[in-house]
Amino acid sequence: MRDFLPADVRRREYVIGVIKEVYERYGFEPLETPAVENIETLLGKYGEEGNQLIFKILKRGVHESTGEADLALRYDLTVPLARVVAEYRDKLPRFFKRYQIQPVWRADRPARGRFREFYQCDVDVLGSHSMVVEAEICAAAGEALSKLGFSDFVIRLNHRQVLSGVLQAAGIPAEKHDATLIALDKLDKIGRAGVRQEFLERAVEDQPGERLLDFFGELNSLEHAAAIAEGDEPEKKQAALNAAILGRLIEFLGSNETGAGGVEELRLILSHASALGIAARIRIEPSLARGLSYYTGAILEIAVPDLAGSLGGGGRYDNLVGMFLGEDVPACGFSLGLERIIVVMTEREMFPPDLVSSAADVMVTIWNENSVGESIALSQELRSAGLRVDLYPDADKVGKQFKYASARGIRFVAVLGDDERARGEVAIKEMTSGEQRNVKRHEVADAIRVGLKRE
Repeated sequence: MRDFLPADVRRREYVIGVIKEVYERYGFEPLETPAVENIETLLGKYGEEGNQLIFKILKRGVHESTGEADLALRYDLTVPLARVVAEYRDKLPRFFKRYQIQPVWRADRPARGRFREFYQCDVDVLGSHSMVVEAEICAAAGEALSKLGFSDFVIRLNHRQVLSGVLQAAGIPAEKHDATLIALDKLDKIGRAGVRQEFLERAVEDQPGERLLDFFGELNSLEHAAAIAEGDEPEKKQAALNAAILGRLIEFLGSNETGAGGVEELRLILSHASALGIAARIRIEPSLARGLSYYTGAILEIAVPDLAGSLGGGGRYDNLVGMFLGEDVPACGFSLGLERIIVVMTEREMFPPDLVSSAADVMVTIWNENSVGESIALSQELRSAGLRVDLYPDADKVGKQFKYASARGIRFVAVLGDDERARGEVAIKEMTSGEQRNVKRHEVADAIRVGLKRE
């Protein structure tokens, strides 16, 4: 958990502003929920690893000595959303499209881009089974990243039914599916040998486990074949690769109806994504599992090179609301990870250069104790004109005041000296060039605006 200094806050507000603007253009409405939930609301929704990472809140007052927990800090924004939909369903539209940008907490081991308190930027659609939802969510998340300056991200796409079908076709018994998926989800991070070791620790039998790893090894060779066939055209290459992977999946699944249904939904998502212009960013990844147990259909993850982990993830969770409501409500959502986006953007120097360059457009000095009122009045005039104004609070030497403005990156300083006040003027100093000129009092705001436009 971290403190954020002014420059950090500006970077965060910039990223949130871009994401929020894109989400709203796709028709999503804002929602906020409390930081604290009843512990039973959260437990059992995130799989075995997730339960261990929930920050529990001990009972208070006379119950404190029990050492029991009845509340917890929210682990994500999706489960609270499901609770809200169940509680307020009669007040919500048939298709509820919401975005939510708030902090969540996990008792995780801190690492690069991984924190115990972090913001998620969620979009979700509830009420529709249509694969148009998945495609639009991909488009919204992809557009947000593009507007932030990312050009090398990939949206990894898979389907829980495809995963189940593949596990069944490989001979993995149903009671071992969850354990197998947890290990399989780490394939791109720890490699085949690492997953094989996890299979051993989770008592997944050798023969079905090797059949699975062989299958995913075959899929990796398809990428090379697609690259040769389509040359340097990224869109055609990605389309050919996705088609080849889906074809190989159909072969491996054989008569497995569960897996075949998932493959058909993946085809539909790709078709709709093509109409939205986002298909070239999407890659079918049959090994993608994602650890959260509430996913029922498509699962998504956004990756960029040189980042251990993803910039965001999500998927379809048609049964989650039913845990609170008593009847299932179709739902699909995606979450962008604000912290990791900021880490990558900072390392790549992707932020606008003027984003954190100054705290104010102009600083007003105080010439002496007799001119304090005049300086205060000038500050308010400039603020009323729409400028960001810092008022130096003490009647220090002017040189000291200039030094302070320079240290804060403020470009213009307004000086109300005795001579200037007598003539009804204000001296404006441009700090980067050192140029200083006098203007009439009523022209100060316009003069500073013109100077700012020259940056």
